[in-house]
Amino acid sequence: MSKKYFGTDGIRGRVGEYPITPDFMLKLGWAAGMAFRKMGACKVLVGKDTRISGYMFESALEAGLTSAGADVMLLGPMPTPAIAYLTRTFQAQAGIVISASHNPHDDNGIKFFSGQGTKLPDDIELMIEELLDTPMTVVESSKIGKVSRINDASGRYIEFCKGSVPTGTSFAGLKIVVDCAHGATYKVAPSVFRELGAEVVVLSAQPNGLNINHNCGSTHTEALQAAVLAEQADLGIAFDGDGDRVLMVDHTGTVVDGDELLFIIARDLHGRGKLQGGVVGTLMSNLGLELALADLDIPFVRANVGDRYVISELLERNWVIGGENSGHIVCFDHTTTGDAIIAALQVLMALKARDEGLAQSRQALRKCPQVLINVRFGGGVNPIEHATVKQASERVTQAMAGRGRVLLRKSGTEPLVRVMVEGEDEAQVRGYAEELAKLVTEVSA
Repeated sequence: MSKKYFGTDGIRGRVGEYPITPDFMLKLGWAAGMAFRKMGACKVLVGKDTRISGYMFESALEAGLTSAGADVMLLGPMPTPAIAYLTRTFQAQAGIVISASHNPHDDNGIKFFSGQGTKLPDDIELMIEELLDTPMTVVESSKIGKVSRINDASGRYIEFCKGSVPTGTSFAGLKIVVDCAHGATYKVAPSVFRELGAEVVVLSAQPNGLNINHNCGSTHTEALQAAVLAEQADLGIAFDGDGDRVLMVDHTGTVVDGDELLFIIARDLHGRGKLQGGVVGTLMSNLGLELALADLDIPFVRANVGDRYVISELLERNWVIGGENSGHIVCFDHTTTGDAIIAALQVLMALKARDEGLAQSRQALRKCPQVLINVRFGGGVNPIEHATVKQASERVTQAMAGRGRVLLRKSGTEPLVRVMVEGEDEAQVRGYAEELAKLVTEVSA
């Protein structure tokens, strides 16, 4: 059954445009409260990032939830993975995050976590959607939910993050620059690294409700790169607005993406005999990651783009680590969802174990040249399914003999076919990509 409101990662859109409006959030809170109450006594945690509209939506959700008889515990600004963790520790039925992740302040959205700190099952999302289309009611006065605030949420989460590295771990002597994107990590991230002994220089940790992700964080690393060089730091860490993505910068100012960080963590786990199974990437993970893992005899599979699909693949295979090149990294040996602070700590642990800097450690993964060409088409017949395009794609794949790959996929939001070819020879890759893009254009005409 297709969903009306829920996408791959909750509900998201522009503030003030349906469904990202106060009246919808009121109804959504009520519908969620009614759905969760069907499973028994209902306690729901609500956290948010730092964007200004979070206050408005927090109040609306609170009113909706309590009108359905659900008790609400407010966390205030906290990273998305912190809400997943605290939902488990407080034995709540669900956690709600008010956030639009790496988007600008004029977007917002809602993410849900189950009582186990995982994505909501499809059947619960569908139940909420069905309730959204029914008239809103209010439980009798004596059954209206209560509201409280968790004042020690930050301290609890800081200790949880520190607990993901062995007791006694010290990063003394390590100088790092941390870019908090004026977002949800602005308090907790600097504290975690400082309490583990690192010297921390903090960027973009003065949220005003409007500056989240603005020219900072994992989507805009230029200021972090400059600061790492100016401070002569060992490395830099960039978070996104809600703290579930992380990128790094090495001491030379070079950005280290999610594929490279995933490799560093996986290689360390493998070397210590702690890697359960293999690694899950996505359709967009660089071929270099796959080849570098193969050199270590580490299995690798690709999921669809989106951390929801990475997590689903990990659960199905009972593996512990996966992620995306955007910096969503899931460490199931420590937590239940993508957690940027915990992923960063695992990278630091891996560097410490090998006594290497980030620039040196990433060299074992040689990223392959990747060429992406967007081809517009007029709808109708899917050009990817055209026999000529299929034959050409197969021929190019065979010609690269396992040292390259072709990915043709339709955009989910525009009438575009994305033609992506990657391999070890950049000139060859570009030639193949242009050849396939021309064929897609011809069959679309």
